[in-house]
Formats: sequence, C-alpha cells, structure tokens
Amino acid sequence: MPYVIGGNCLDVMDKSCTEECPVDCIYEGERKLYINPKECIDCGACEPVCPVEAISQDRRVPEEHKPHIADNRAFFTEVLEGRDAPLGAPGGSHKVGPVGVDTPMVRDL
Repeated sequence: MPYVIGGNCLDVMDKSCTEECPVDCIYEGERKLYINPKECIDCGACEPVCPVEAISQDRRVPEEHKPHIADNRAFFTEVLEGRDAPLGAPGGSHKVGPVGVDTPMVRDL
C-alpha cells in the first residue's frame, strides 16, 4: 500500500487530496478518507496538499498512526456495516460516491 491516510483526517476530511489524485483512488467514509491500495499509483500528489498532514507513504506513517495502515486496507477488503460485500477496487471514488460508513476502528474512536 503506497500511501495511507492517518488519524489526522478523522472528522476533518478537507478533500483537497481527492482533487489532486489523478486516478480517483481516495474514498470517503463517514468520518475519514481512505486510499485504495489497489488503485493508487504511488504518485504522491495527494500528500503535499493535505492541510492536516494525514497522508504519508506506508513506510513513513508516524508510530501513533500505524494502526491506520491495516485499517486503510480493511476499508476495501472487509464487509463494512450496512454493506453486502467488500468495496474492493471499483475503479474510482466518483463512481461510488461517499461510502458513508467507516471501519470499526475509525467508527469506535
């Protein structure tokens, strides 16, 4: 997973990153944004525009945000509350629109 959105995005969701992403791989939960690891091309365009510095490469995630690495993946691979199947890699967040739910980790923070 090249880039991860950490806890600084929680309840902020500025969405500047979604405007910069050339492949539309940043999806909207209820309280946080998530980068789809299968769709991200590791370009880094999203990182410098984040006003709360929530985005970083997975190997550079600050220690306190490391749980967000696995959690970011879980948003796409596990069945989220109210859904019938995992989100997977649907080919762009604009096709899907706001997902409206978060992973259990983010929901319970």
